[in-house]
Amino acid sequence: MQFTRLRLSGFKSFVDPTELMIEPGMTGVVGPNGCGKSNLIEALRWVMGETSAKKMRGSGMDDVIFNGTNTRPARNLAEVTLSLDNAERQAPAAYNDTDEIEVTRRIQREHGSTYLINGQEVRAKDVQLLFADLATGAHSTALVSQGQIGALINAKPIQRRHVLEEAAGITGLHSRRHEAELRLRAAEANMERLEDVVLAMEGQLGSLKRQARQASRYRNISDHIRKAEATALHIRYVDGQAATEKAAEDFKLSETKVADLTRVNAVATTTQTRIAEKLPPLRQAEAECAAALHRLTAARDGLEAEERRAREIQTQLENRLAQIAADLTREEEHSRDADSNVARLNNEHEELELAREGETEHGEAAEERVEETRTVLTGVETELDEASHRVAQEDAQRNGLRNEIENVQRRLARLQQRHDQVTQERDRLVAAAQAEGEPEIADGAIEEAAQRALEAHEGTENAEMARADAQLIENERREVLQTMEKDLGRIGGEETALRRLLSVEDEDLWPPVIDAIQVQAGYEAALGAALGDDLDVPTDTGAPVYWREMQAFDQVPALPDEVEPLSKYVSGPPALVRRLSQIGIVASDEDGNRLLGRLVQGQRLVSREGGFWRWDGYTATSGAPTTAAQRLAQRNRLEDLGRTRAELEEKVGEARDLFEAASAAAKQATEAEQASREAARNADALVHRMQDTHARAVEARAARESRLTALNETLVEAKDDVTEAGTAVTETQETLAAMPPMEAARETVAALREQVANLRRDHGEAVGARDSLAAQARGRAQRMQAIEGERQSWLSRKSSAGSQLEQLTARREEATEELETARALPEEIAERREALLDQIESSEEKRNEAADALATTESALSDCEKELREAANALAAAREDRVRIEARVAQAAQTIEEIVVRVREVLDCMPDKVLEIVDLKEGEDLPQRDAIDNRLERLKRERDNMGPVNLRAEAEANELTEQIQTMVSERTDLEEAIARLRQGISSLNREGRERLLAAFKEVDTHFRELFSQLFGGGQAHLALTESDDPLEAGLEIMASPPGKRMQNMSLLSGGEQALTATSLLFAVFLTTPAPICVLDEVDAPLDDSNVERFVSLVNEISASTGTRFLIITHNPVSMAAMERLFGVTMGERGVSQLVSVDLAQAELIKESA
Repeated sequence: MQFTRLRLSGFKSFVDPTELMIEPGMTGVVGPNGCGKSNLIEALRWVMGETSAKKMRGSGMDDVIFNGTNTRPARNLAEVTLSLDNAERQAPAAYNDTDEIEVTRRIQREHGSTYLINGQEVRAKDVQLLFADLATGAHSTALVSQGQIGALINAKPIQRRHVLEEAAGITGLHSRRHEAELRLRAAEANMERLEDVVLAMEGQLGSLKRQARQASRYRNISDHIRKAEATALHIRYVDGQAATEKAAEDFKLSETKVADLTRVNAVATTTQTRIAEKLPPLRQAEAECAAALHRLTAARDGLEAEERRAREIQTQLENRLAQIAADLTREEEHSRDADSNVARLNNEHEELELAREGETEHGEAAEERVEETRTVLTGVETELDEASHRVAQEDAQRNGLRNEIENVQRRLARLQQRHDQVTQERDRLVAAAQAEGEPEIADGAIEEAAQRALEAHEGTENAEMARADAQLIENERREVLQTMEKDLGRIGGEETALRRLLSVEDEDLWPPVIDAIQVQAGYEAALGAALGDDLDVPTDTGAPVYWREMQAFDQVPALPDEVEPLSKYVSGPPALVRRLSQIGIVASDEDGNRLLGRLVQGQRLVSREGGFWRWDGYTATSGAPTTAAQRLAQRNRLEDLGRTRAELEEKVGEARDLFEAASAAAKQATEAEQASREAARNADALVHRMQDTHARAVEARAARESRLTALNETLVEAKDDVTEAGTAVTETQETLAAMPPMEAARETVAALREQVANLRRDHGEAVGARDSLAAQARGRAQRMQAIEGERQSWLSRKSSAGSQLEQLTARREEATEELETARALPEEIAERREALLDQIESSEEKRNEAADALATTESALSDCEKELREAANALAAAREDRVRIEARVAQAAQTIEEIVVRVREVLDCMPDKVLEIVDLKEGEDLPQRDAIDNRLERLKRERDNMGPVNLRAEAEANELTEQIQTMVSERTDLEEAIARLRQGISSLNREGRERLLAAFKEVDTHFRELFSQLFGGGQAHLALTESDDPLEAGLEIMASPPGKRMQNMSLLSGGEQALTATSLLFAVFLTTPAPICVLDEVDAPLDDSNVERFVSLVNEISASTGTRFLIITHNPVSMAAMERLFGVTMGERGVSQLVSVDLAQAELIKESA
């Protein structure tokens, strides 16, 4: 079988579906380091069953799943599929019915790997054995990865033996031998455990026999305990009946006593009621007398309060008269103070009037002096201002001329500098204009770019319409697929539920007969009614209950006319023939009832609705579904669902293909739209850039021309300004030189300033004198006004004091009259108190009489109530005694019931049957209760002292004996199996040695030839070392390159070691050629001449063996020798892509050209 194709999806860096064609001859894989070339080799190794994550360059097997990049999300699933050409039918029998075999390995993150061969799930071992039988596999020497040549060079001889084993084709033999050895060790361990178990079970059997004897004694003691408990319960039952009769007599006596005490209590109650009726009138009379006495007492208390108020009023009036006298004295003092102050103010007013005489004349003289000094000062200040002004004007004129000269000179320098700058800028602009020429971008180029942008936008609109149509188709097909998948999930769920309902415990051991019956649709209820639970019985004779196959009746009793047998619609095992032949189908219940009398023994009638009629008259109506009928209907439904699911799965597959195609088309349309939009954006950006560049060039030229014109104008103006400024400087200097000197004018100004200072001092003194006289006059006037105000205030106070004296005099007279009235009140109150005391004494006598009558009646009522309470207490005590006796009666009855329940629980009989258990006759004397209790306690103690007892010991001993016999038989079978395994392992070892030695000779022959071919001469051979057993020996390599002596390979140079190891690998390969050989950068340590010999050798092997070579290389010599090349690129960071070139086809095309 040949390897034809390798498909990867989500494996390491190959996130997108990638297909590597493996065609005849040499196929090269090239690409830069780190782009994922070795991932192809690891995918091939992985799909062939590699289980070591370390050999896949990962910490866990989930690391082979694409883990995502900055732009791509991580995947949860990786899948690799290897296609094998099986046209010659060389595959194992299980897979040899197709021309192509597909081996798939799929891994889901955190869920492990799944292996499939032609879509059927298999074990990893099945895949490994498949490739091992093809002389290849995950660990085959035909898969030479990076570093494997160096590993072979550095390996120990014992480690190199595996290349011989692979050449001999015994790698599968090794695995089978290892599996047989594991089975042998397991069988031997099982033998040891079986012997241990048999010994343990024999010891357990002796223990069970002892337990059986103990159980027999336990049952005897339990029987004696049962009889003793029966006797004790019978005694308790008899005693309970006696106690019940005694309690019933006591209850009758208590009933009589309660009735007598009830009559006594009624008489006492009548007497108490009669006396209680007399109390209300007496209490009313006593209350009225007490109320009258209370009113009189209250009136007496009111008189006392009134007397206290009269004395308080008298004290208040006396205090008021004293206060009024004090107020009169105070007001008289205020009147005298007012008279004295008015006289004082009048005297002060007269003194101020005298001081004001001559005040006007002194003021006028001071004012005239002020005016005189002001006039003189004003004249001198005017002269000073005029002189100072003249001096300032001349100074300002001189300073202005000097400043003007400086400003004009500075302006002249600036103008000259400006003139030079303008000249330079004009020359520069002229030179730039001459050098620039026309704008870089022409208008025609801009129009052409705009036309391309318009075409790009039209393409974008078309792409958008195509994308919308593709997405619409994708959505429609997605909805169809989702609907179908929902239906499929619903059918699958119903199918699973039905399978779970139809599953029966131990059905694999003894499947029920119902699973072997085929019934037409609509007859499930009829079959269920006919057979019922018998449908769950198996036909296997090893089952405890089963259907036995019987010979057919010699003479089959005929069913009634017009009745068809159920066997016409039901087919099943031969064991049901008799039963089904005697069951007829009727159309309705009326027919069943009509034909029931015509049935012979053993015959039955059923209807499709589930009606049932048996020959002995047993009848079941229609419409009551049985479990068996439901199971049959469910099984038919399950078959329908299976067919429906298969059809729907096929439709779902077609719908999924259509959806994936539509999804791919939508994705392609979206990508095309995005590319078109990007092209349109780029075209628009190009147009904008060209337009901006052209506009900036035009604007710059116009600005330069405008600036040049302005500079020429500025240059003319600058020349005129320079000339004008020079003239102004000359004129100003001449004017400054012609001005007179300023020393005499400055001396005159100083003399005038001194005179003005003296005059200002005299004027200030005159003003101060005038202001002092005015202030004194204002002070006198203000004091005179204040005196007038104080005089009016004191006059007002005097007037107020007079009116206050009048009011106080009137108040004193009024208070005196009120005091005389208050002094007369106590005598009147004393007279009224005497009259009231007499009335109080009379009222107290009446109240005492009423209280005495009330007390007498209440005493009689109290005595009566005491007698009533005593009678009620006696009645209550009698009733409590009756209740207690009644409870004792109930307790006795409950005790009888408990004894009856206990007898039923313990003895499983009624109390009148207990004597039969203890072998006592009616009327025979019963033993003492204490003696029975002591005997029962002793028996229970004796049983308890026995400890735990295994009552099933005898049955368990019998079962254990049968198990021991079975295990002894199994031990014999196990010994035979161990002997067969040992014989098989010996045969495998013998076959392995023979094949390994034959392979060694053949590999050694090929190695000698290949070594000489690769080295261009020299000698080499292989040797088995370290053990006489070829299966345990190591492989040593001895080599002698041209011109060197024979020596161990480890003593050769690096290049020589690489060629020698390569010779060995190819020698092994020629011994058992594999369908494929992978060489991962094997030529890296070789120089160009050796590479040419290496490539030539590979080409010869490929041509002679038909092996397909997959070579990963960086060497140009190797690349040139390949028939086709695959390039691995990583255009997107972290994502590998595969591209191919057929070099042979390319050469033909070149030659034809």
